[in-house]
Amino acid sequence: MKTPVPDYLDEVLDSLRDDTSGANADYIPELAEADPEPFGMALTTTLGRTYAAGDADTEFSIQSISKPFAYAAAIIDRGLDRVLDAVGVEPSGEAFNELSLEGGTHRPKNPMINAGAITTHSLLVGAEAGQGDRVDRAVTFFSRLAGRDLRVDERVCASELASAHRNLALAYMLRTYGILDGDVPSVVEGYTRQCSILVSVRDLSVMAATLATGGIQPVTGERIMDPATARHVMAVMAAAGMYDAAGDWLTRVGIPAKSGVAGGIVGVLPDRVGIGTFSPRLDSHGNSQRGRRAFERLSRDMGMHLFASDQGRLDAVDVSESPDTVTFALRGNVQLTAASELLDLMADSNGPADVVLDVTRVHSFSDLGRRMSLEGLRRLRLDGRRVAVRDPSGVLPDPDLGDGSYPDAL
Repeated sequence: MKTPVPDYLDEVLDSLRDDTSGANADYIPELAEADPEPFGMALTTTLGRTYAAGDADTEFSIQSISKPFAYAAAIIDRGLDRVLDAVGVEPSGEAFNELSLEGGTHRPKNPMINAGAITTHSLLVGAEAGQGDRVDRAVTFFSRLAGRDLRVDERVCASELASAHRNLALAYMLRTYGILDGDVPSVVEGYTRQCSILVSVRDLSVMAATLATGGIQPVTGERIMDPATARHVMAVMAAAGMYDAAGDWLTRVGIPAKSGVAGGIVGVLPDRVGIGTFSPRLDSHGNSQRGRRAFERLSRDMGMHLFASDQGRLDAVDVSESPDTVTFALRGNVQLTAASELLDLMADSNGPADVVLDVTRVHSFSDLGRRMSLEGLRRLRLDGRRVAVRDPSGVLPDPDLGDGSYPDAL
């Protein structure tokens, strides 16, 4: 059987191809002259399955979509406290290239606007890092997120540097306030090279899916960042990723996202999916016109709005019984709701039957979900019942019942 998901994505793209409103970014010559017609989309699930349609393998410069991923790298390299000393997390309500600074601290409002992104780039690697070190860090980190080797488009980089006057002005102002260290032209050139890294929508969807998993690259299985960093980055994307259209985007689409002036948009839904789209014509906010509409369609058709609550109750635990065994099967991401449901069902389970906790269909446990689940097993064992765990993929970390003992493994 052929999966129908790519057919659905093709239908979404076909329904929007006639929308030729908007225009290529005109302040970077290479982007202004780019073919405006390519249109592609890709989705990658947190289980590592990618579905693509249209011009999914066409490469384009990542531009401002680099910002959340560079922000993650800076947090890893320098620690969250150091990064927050230099860059805030509040929406600016202004265009991407405005000098939006906080009063008093003079920090850029957030890392998604240019002033904040230039500051973030300057923090990569360490205080003594040079331009080459910072650019290598960005290319290597983005490549690990995408699962393949990426490279800088030198033509786009040169074209953008030739008209980088505003970014230079922003950086010099940041330097006067003591926010930015180092040689300003070198930092701006490094940031421009970061923005000139070539990606496809397939790459973007996998990179976003790595955030959605809490930092595990879903195809290679490599842990690239810790869950707290991924959560922080996604939260900032939701608040400020779409610039002065962030509020409208969050209410209409409800998917944390980031756009780039080459025409790409990346979106992420925690524990579910990463999304990438590409179409070069931009709307008045600097976001891809057809890409924006594609995200609106996905959000509506597939129930992807982050704040949707109209799907009814989703059972998180299945219970099955045989004469000698009762099995509790968890699924998805086990947090408070699923774990509390499990404990209530365990409390209602009476008799001498053996107990099996089946986590075969679990994607991950929060720390609270893990502790609650193990506490349920511990109390059942204290009641004199044999307890066991079926965990072929090892998703339940260190199943110590709290007294140095472990449930049987199946």
